Amino acid sequence: MTRLCPLGDRALLAYFADEDSAARFAAAARAAHEPGWLDVVPAYLSVAIHFDPERATIDAVAERMRSLAAAPLPAIEPRRHVIPCCYEMGPDLPRVAEFTGLTPDEIVRLHTSVDFTVYAIGFCPGFPYLGYLPAELSGVPRLESPRLRVEPGSVGLTCRQTGIYPLPRPGGWNLIGRTPLLLVDVAENFFPLKVGDRVRFECVGEATFRQLTKKRVTDVQNA
Repeated sequence: MTRLCPLGDRALLAYFADEDSAARFAAAARAAHEPGWLDVVPAYLSVAIHFDPERATIDAVAERMRSLAAAPLPAIEPRRHVIPCCYEMGPDLPRVAEFTGLTPDEIVRLHTSVDFTVYAIGFCPGFPYLGYLPAELSGVPRLESPRLRVEPGSVGLTCRQTGIYPLPRPGGWNLIGRTPLLLVDVAENFFPLKVGDRVRFECVGEATFRQLTKKRVTDVQNA
């Protein structure tokens, strides 16, 4: 742990030197089942611990966090997901090609060549922030004017990250494809992608896209 600071009077935020250490600390914090700890929220290099101030003092939480960070952190065996993506449905593929100097086929090859890590969930329910893009695909800026609506399943990228819009939302990332799978069902508390999971994209055509439309990612992987 490189730094520990308060988030108001009900949470503490710990910073780490690398993403792996943050993820392993989060796993240790969840496994500890500390009284009064309400939630453990990892994101890239940080982990927030939210607690009930009537059941745990901020000093006690800080001391326990330091002791957890000082102990050997557990290894993590990530869950793996293969997400089909129809790159023919990526309206910004030409823009990314122009910026990077790559052909659309090269963009698809690079994007499907990486086991991405889910480093954070945010922006909207179930939106996975995935890293990191190959160097050749990195650095593409967001759109100058965000779209007012991005369709669910849209796969986008910007800077060093890629991600999937699980719900219709405004958005400014470059859309290079779309997955047919259902990645979020708020009413049924269905959020299959978790921080620390690995995601690999698989290129599919429009016919396969139609066959898989609205299937759950868990249904496809368990078939």
